[in-house]
Amino acid sequence: MRNLLITIAYNGAAYHGWQVQTNALSVQEVFQNALFSVISQRPDIKGCSRTDTGVHANMYCISLKTQHPIPTERLKMALNRYLPMDIAVLSVREVPLEFHARYSSKGKEYIYKIWNSPIRNPFLLNEALHYRYPIDERMLDKAAKAFVGSHDFTSFCTLDKREKGDFVRTVKYFDVRREGDMVTFTVAADGFLYNMVRIMTGTLLHIQQGKIAPDAIPGIIKAENRKLSGPTAPAKGLYLNRVFYDI
Repeated sequence: MRNLLITIAYNGAAYHGWQVQTNALSVQEVFQNALFSVISQRPDIKGCSRTDTGVHANMYCISLKTQHPIPTERLKMALNRYLPMDIAVLSVREVPLEFHARYSSKGKEYIYKIWNSPIRNPFLLNEALHYRYPIDERMLDKAAKAFVGSHDFTSFCTLDKREKGDFVRTVKYFDVRREGDMVTFTVAADGFLYNMVRIMTGTLLHIQQGKIAPDAIPGIIKAENRKLSGPTAPAKGLYLNRVFYDI
């Protein structure tokens, strides 16, 4: 038995997230079909995270166990032959049998891209949020530092059946940077709640708009009340950027 760690990247615009769904096309379904075309098997695959409709990934990790002898480099090239142009396999390598793409993760990093210009960029239609009003990235970077640390993030998640029990997460860093007209929010944590990054982003944009005070985030965290934070930012600007493992 072999355990393979497969790293892919994908543009999520055409998909209803990673996880297989009965009534919509998902990245997992497309990947599994390509895998079957290569090895004529449908092994149980484990994804590192659930991503929502329209969310992208610069690094998405999959683990699967198989007895198929195909070399890792050949598998990478063969999968890329069968996958559509908006999904690419970046690497394939063997890992210990106990490795699990989700449960072995030590944390993740997300980025959120905002095209900050009065004029839209047609090439970023589904790849970044267009925000036409000025953004003070230094002010938002300072405000975002209040997210860093271990907190109960009830105020910054969408409550549904997937969110139960402990809402404490440890945010390692949250940076806001500008490069030309592109403003990028970068946040890493040991784990994320449902819609957490998108609500953090929406809250920072409400701070930019003067609807929430720049120093209000600590109080919103303490209140554990979703009604006090900002809206959920659109999915199209969000990317799973890195997944951290010890291997």
